Order: sequence, then C-alpha cells, then structure tokens
Amino acid sequence: MDILLIGGTGVISSAVAGHAAELGHRVTLLNRGASTSRPAPAGTEVLHADIRDPRAAAEVLSGREFDAVADFISFVPEQLAASMELFRGRTGQYVFISSASAYQKPPARLPILESTPLRNPFWQYSRDKIACEELLTAAYRDEGFPGTVVRPSHTYDQTMIPLTGGWTDLHRMRAGLPVLVHGDGTSLWTLTHSRDFARAFTGLLGRPAAVGDSYTITSDEFLPWNEIYRILAAAAGVPEPRLVHVPSDTIAAHDPGRGPGLLGDKSHSVIFDNTKIKSLVPGFAAQIPFVQGAAEILAWYDSHPAEQKIDPGFMALSDQLAAAAG
Repeated sequence: MDILLIGGTGVISSAVAGHAAELGHRVTLLNRGASTSRPAPAGTEVLHADIRDPRAAAEVLSGREFDAVADFISFVPEQLAASMELFRGRTGQYVFISSASAYQKPPARLPILESTPLRNPFWQYSRDKIACEELLTAAYRDEGFPGTVVRPSHTYDQTMIPLTGGWTDLHRMRAGLPVLVHGDGTSLWTLTHSRDFARAFTGLLGRPAAVGDSYTITSDEFLPWNEIYRILAAAAGVPEPRLVHVPSDTIAAHDPGRGPGLLGDKSHSVIFDNTKIKSLVPGFAAQIPFVQGAAEILAWYDSHPAEQKIDPGFMALSDQLAAAAG
C-alpha cells in the first residue's frame, strides 16, 4: 500500500513507520523534520512541511494520493478539520489517532469496550479528542469521508518512562529516596509497547471494514501501579523501592501540570477488551510484557546519560508529600 503518516517520528508513529516499511509498504512521512531522537526509518520517504500550514502542506503533497493516511498529531477539532480538508478525495482511509482516555472516567464497568461511552470530565485533552472523533464521525455520515478512529492507551517505547515523575522517580529509587505512588497503588493499568501497537495498527490500514468504525489497540496485560513501580525499580537495580502512597487528589492539587492526566486517566483502573481489533487483524496479540519493556527503558537511559533529566520541582514536591505522608 501507499501509506502517509502525518508525524512519523513520535513514540507510536515511528514504530508504525518502521513496521509498515518492513512489510514492504511504501511509507511517506509528513513532518517538520524537527525530531532528532527518532530518525525516519530506513526505506521511508520524508516530506518536510508543517501540517499546520495548509499551503505548505498542499504544495509538498501536490498530485499525491494514498491508500491510507494516519493522523498522529491532531489534538483539537480545528487541527483535524484542516488536515481532513487536505485529503478529501485523495485517500481511501483516514485514520485518526484518538485516546483511550476518552472513554468514560471513572468507568462504570470493566473491561472497556469500543461501545463504552466517551466522557472525561477531568481532562481537557480527552474532551478535545472526543470532539475530534465527533467531527470525523459526522463527516463519514454526511459525506462518506473514510474515517477510522483508533484509541491507544498508555503506549511506550524505550524512551518513555510511565511513572508520574519520569526519570526523577527512577533517580529517587536509585538514591534510596521515597517515591510517590498515586492512591494506594492497587488500581490496574495497561501499558502497551509501541512495537505491539504497530503490528495491530498496520494490519488495520487499507481495510474497508474499518472505515466508519473505531478500535481500541492495547496490550492484554494489566498491572497494579505498585507492581509497575517495582518492575522498573528492579530493572534499575533497586530490589525494594521506598514507595509512599499519596491520594491522587493531593498530588493533583500540588501539581496542576500532572493533575488532569492523573485524575482523568491514571487514577482509574483500566482493562481493555481487544476482541474487535483481533477480529480484523487475525493473529494479533501483544507479545511484549512490561518486564521486558522496563528492561529496554533502563538500558536506553543508562546508555543515554544526557537524557537522565531530573525535575527539581518534582523532587521538592516528592520530598514534601512523602514527609507529610509520614
């Protein structure tokens, strides 16, 4: 197939680009060329333009048509509308990457299905993704625009540390300092390696049955947050981290930047039913357990010391809330 990825150098999109190219598809990336941490995979074509500049994007796309276009970087309806306008009549499928955080929070039932209501009163990011989905769905109903919605949950690669404090938490573990864990650490969470996501996502492209529909793509593994912290600690060489449990509301009140994502996503248990994507992509099953992913994360950071960035603000907040928790 002839596939265009809007973005192509992010955690998810770079894995998709690499996998699609390995399968022999013709893969084109449309981006600004600003990323250095994830270079374009071998065998891919790169078109340099900012999708937020419709004139520049239209110029580099002149005369091109694609079997599938995947949009990884639209976050609000205005961005999505402008991107859709560029590809009307020139693609057989337009895949919008939404977010599993759009599903009802707190969820009324588990596991979460594609039919689970979309409602997140805690996080504007999620509400914007819902609004984008509504725009795409309306375009399919009104004009047959070939939209497909994909909802990943917490997808990571070797560069992404899925802890509240990122590398700061791992630094604190290795230094023997207390590390904050939201709630009591027993809520369940699903982490999906980007390579697993890419296999399912690529199998969705060019499938007429997927047009006008939505799909969740996650791992089937779910872990309590206490275990996620301990797995990463073990990978960091810390057999028994000092975990301190602090209510999510308390962390959010002291850290407005992290608060919405915590209250609107991570503080709730999430287990996903992947039956629907498996029915369309036969043979798909996530194969990378988090214990393997954690080892990849620590290996990468230990070989890239310049990326071991400590957040002084979160260091101070961790000390403050850990002391208050006793």
